[in-house]
This record gives sequence, structure tokens and C-alpha cells, in this order.
Amino acid sequence: MFQDNPLLAQLKQQIKENIPTKEGTIKATERGFGFLEADDKSSYFIPPPYMKKVMHGDRVVALIRTEKEREVAEPDQLIEQSVTRFIGRVKMIKKRLHVMPDHSQLNTPLKAKAAKGVNPTTLQEGDWVVAQLTNHPLESDKGFFVEVTSKITDADDKIAPWWVTLAQNDLPNSEPEGQDEWPLNDDTDLNRVDMTEVPFVTIDGESTKDMDDALHIEKNDDGSFKLTIAIADPTAYISPDDAMDKVARERGYTIYLPGRNIPMLPRALSDDLCSLIEGEKRPAICCTVSINNDGSMGADISFFAAWMQSHARLAYSHVSDWLENGSSDEWQPTETIAKQVSDLHAFAQIRNNWRQANAVVFPDRPDYRFELSEDNDVVAIHADMRRSANRIVEEAMITANICAGTVLRDSFNTGVFNTHAGIKPEKLADVIELVNQAEGAEFTQEDIATLSGFSALRRWLGNQEDSYLDNRIRKLQAYSDVVNSPEPHYAMGLEIYATWTSPIRKYGDMINHRMLKAHILSKDPIQLPDDVVGEEMALHRKHHKIAERNVANWLYARTLLADVEKGTTFTGEIFDINRAGMRIRLLENGASAFIPGSLIVDNKNRIECNADLGLIKIDTVEEFKLGDCLEVQLSEVKEDTRNIVAKPTKAFPEPKEAVSEAAEPQA
Repeated sequence: MFQDNPLLAQLKQQIKENIPTKEGTIKATERGFGFLEADDKSSYFIPPPYMKKVMHGDRVVALIRTEKEREVAEPDQLIEQSVTRFIGRVKMIKKRLHVMPDHSQLNTPLKAKAAKGVNPTTLQEGDWVVAQLTNHPLESDKGFFVEVTSKITDADDKIAPWWVTLAQNDLPNSEPEGQDEWPLNDDTDLNRVDMTEVPFVTIDGESTKDMDDALHIEKNDDGSFKLTIAIADPTAYISPDDAMDKVARERGYTIYLPGRNIPMLPRALSDDLCSLIEGEKRPAICCTVSINNDGSMGADISFFAAWMQSHARLAYSHVSDWLENGSSDEWQPTETIAKQVSDLHAFAQIRNNWRQANAVVFPDRPDYRFELSEDNDVVAIHADMRRSANRIVEEAMITANICAGTVLRDSFNTGVFNTHAGIKPEKLADVIELVNQAEGAEFTQEDIATLSGFSALRRWLGNQEDSYLDNRIRKLQAYSDVVNSPEPHYAMGLEIYATWTSPIRKYGDMINHRMLKAHILSKDPIQLPDDVVGEEMALHRKHHKIAERNVANWLYARTLLADVEKGTTFTGEIFDINRAGMRIRLLENGASAFIPGSLIVDNKNRIECNADLGLIKIDTVEEFKLGDCLEVQLSEVKEDTRNIVAKPTKAFPEPKEAVSEAAEPQA
């Protein structure tokens, strides 16, 4: 009888107005309760009944009540919901459709219905679906409600990791639709030099089909080189106003996932017409440049269009075996190709030496590769180190991209440039405070704010006995970026860098190709990068990296599940420390695992996890820091959430003093 009483409603509103409020973000837990992480850095407990009104990540205004002598938060107003479109699994409760979100902090099945166009009879328990949140409890009294907008795949599909991850990141799961014919569409003024007789070679993985770069080198008597890089030219077939160009821009990159890729362009182009297949005549954009005998680059950069033909399709492993061991069981080069490989190896060595002394060379780390069976089971996980052949291609591509950046800057003062700003300006003082505590460090804020000073700092960090400082300082650096103005790439120690060497796989490289053609023709470009293409490329790259990592985590969880019972021992490298514990990378296979503080010592008063310093202390003694390696065993592997939990094999018993004091009788 009081339900619609306006006086009662007014009284409730007056009471609410007198209750203090906080704005913040919801942090859910697996046990039903949660926390409001307020904007003023304070944190408030949210009891399970109140958590039924919100989801992890929601931004809300909450009432701060005192219940049982404890301040708790009651979510009251929704500012921004964290979830709209999401991936989940079908769950039938009393024969009614529900969806369980595929998220470790969203563990409540939500009432659902099939959207228009989705047949509800095709939805079975455990099936993977895309759902849309259509009702939020803070906006109405109906509770959470969702619509199933599409089915991804069946519950027992072994390829679910790939399909689900692509859907999760709203990425395509197949190549673009092609066309029957791809006529050459060159500028009528573009003259392609016939270089089909020049012995270019490609060096790629054994299974690679989209081969987009080929190399040729000439060694001079004084030990210098003339390097020619030929890059496949899809812009010979695709113009900026073509429908396929729009598709390529929407995709941004070829998507590389463990065991499969989804190309940016139709495979008829990426794997055939544009691929630099041995013995096939192909249109290309080429660049020649001199490399002095000290490894520095000459100023004689020259770009031109050409017809070229690969004379040898080489594999990384075969070339590396031949260079490192003097022979390869699976490959024996002709005299001409042997000279090309030997001279390219010599070029790569002097160029790498120059960069080590004058720029920044990234430390060697393995690339982890999943070997899959035909049934998509993990057969093995390989840790592939960069070898001689990989370094040849790496040095050639870096050289080529410096050339492109230089020409685009000097000719147009615009292009698609890869940049990095070094240390965040507000963190310069923190970096100096860190490094100047070490012996032999002599840096100033003014030094490390410059490209040369930052490069010197990175080289110095690379020479330290451990990687602790390196890990600390990386967290204070800016992120790499893609922009349309010529800016330095601090992380590489280079004044300019613009990629054009993967136009089959990167849309930004297609733009740079068109601009390089304009440079060759001394014309205005038919396409210039607009103000948003860099942001689009960066966003595509972010989503692709997330997708690659998510599929890998799924495969790791499947593969390592048995190691929990086996008690297998691994070596883990610490790459992050937070207040709850530390994250490690298993060096044997590349999997990421979390070690909670409770599995290091069971008494939380004994352990201090300092995220700011990247240190963990036990009984006030420093035991772990960023970059350290430790022996671990897996404690738990959750395939449904793709989480791996580990624990150190080393035990940390309580100090004898503490044990003795605990044993003493109380007075």
C-alpha cells in the first residue's frame, strides 16, 4: 500500500541525499563480493547482495553506508557500464536460456533471449556465443538481461580458442573476398626496371607463403656493400579508391595467431600474385643503398620500380645451419646463391655492430612457437632463438625502413612513421634517481631526454649484470606510436623509421608505397596519411596482440594442465610485481603464470610486495626483484579462464626467533 506513496518516496530521497557518496570503478572477486576503487584512491567493500547490481569494471556513484561498524559501498548510479558486447557460453537454467560471460570476474549467468535472426533451438549447453547487454540493474528494476546476437561455435569445437578470440576482439575470421581477375593498375608514367636476371633471394620460414621481401647484395673491394631490397607491390593492383583498399584499411594488418593467420588481402594476392615466389616475375618497389665498411649507411638512397624474380626461396633454418656449421643437411646452395648468402651475412654483422655502438639493439629473446597437429592439439612448444639468417633479414629490413623514413621526410615531410618518445617527460627525474645509484652511471635529465642520450642509457642498461634496472625503467618509458609526421624512434635509437617492407600485411606500408612511387615519379602522391590512420593502425595492432596472447594462453592452459599433477619444475623470469604477488614467464615455453603472495608464504604479515620498487621482501629481507629467475611448480591451471598459477619450489620457513617467541607461554 506504500509502494506509490509520494511522501515515502520523497522521504527516501531526502535520506539518500544525506548519505555520502563516492565515484569510482567496480572491482569484482570470484567469491561474490567486490570493492569500489574510488577516484581518491580509497577502497570500499561491496557485500555480495549489492554486487548483484553491477559488473566488474562498471563506473558508478555509490552510497557509502556504515553497516556492522564497517563502511561499505552500495552502487547507486551507473556512469559507464564496462560491458556491452561480450563473449559467453550458453547455460540452461530450468530450461531457460542464460549466458555465462567468458570473464574471470564475471561469474554469474545472465538471463538471455535470442536476438532476431538467431534460432534459439540451435543453442546448446556450453556453446560459444556473442551477446549484447540490453538491461542494467542500475538503470531499471529488471536486473541484468542480454540478447544472444550470434553463435560462434559448438561447445566441443577444438578450434574454439581461435574463433572465440577473434570474435572477442571483433576481428575477421577469414580472408577478404577477392575477385576473379587482378589487372595491373600502375601509373602510366611508372617505368619498371627489368631486374629479373639479378639473383635476388628470399629468406623466410619454411611454411611462409606471403613472401614480401627479397635481397641482393654486391660486395666492394674495400669491404663496403651495395644492398638492394625488393618489396612486393600490392599497390600495383589496388588503388586508393578501390573497394579492396577500404577492406585493407579496416583490417589494418594480417592477423597472426598460433597455427594460423588471417590475411589482410585475399590470398590470391598475398600468397600468389604479390608473393615473391621463386622463378616468378613480380612487380616490386626497390631500394638501393651503400653500406660503408664500418657499418654506417651511405647517403645514396635510391628508390625505383622494377620487375624482379626470386632466384632462390631460402629457409631460415637451412641458411643458419649452412652459415653456422659450414653445411646444411637439407640445403646446398649454388655458387651464385652461396656468395649472396655469405655477403649478406657479412653485411648483417657489420651493420649490427654499428647499431650496437651507435643506436639500440634489442636483447636476444626466444620466439615461442606452437606446433599443432591436424586436430589442433599442441604437439610441442618450440623456443626459437634468432639465428644468423634471421639477423640478415632483420638488418636488411631495418636498413630499408630507415631509407624510406628519410625519403618520405625529405620529399613530403609526411608519411606513416613508427615512433617512440623515450622516457615519459614526467618520469625523467625518477630515471636519473634510479640509474645514478649504480656504479659508473653518469647521466643527466637533459642527456636522456635526447635521442643520443637515451640510446646511450639503453646501451648502458644492456651491459648491467642483471636486468632489474632495465625492467624498472621500461615501465617509465612511453609507448611506441604510429604517426603521420617524421619523429624519432628512441627505442631503436634511430632518427627516423617508416615501414614499407610488409605491404601485403600492413595497410600503413601500402600508403608508404604509394608515396614512394610519387617520389620516384616526382609527382604529388595519390594518397597521403590522414590524421586518424596512425590511431587506427595502433588500435589494430593492440587488438591483434591481445588476440595472439589470448589464443596462446588458451593453448598453454590446455597443454600445461597435466604438469600440475606431475609436479613438473620450470624456470620463471619475473616481469611484473604487484601488491598481490608476481607475474613470471616460464622460460621453457613462454607461458605467463601468476604467483600469489599466499603461495610464497602463508602468513601475509611476513611478505611485502612493492609494485613501485619492483621488489618482494619476506621478513623485511629482499627475496625477489624484477628480472630475477626462480624455480617454480604449477599449482593450478584453469582452462575455463586460461589462468596459470605457480608457486616457488623454495620454502621460506618462519624465522627461528618468531617461532621461539610464539612457543613461549604467555604471562
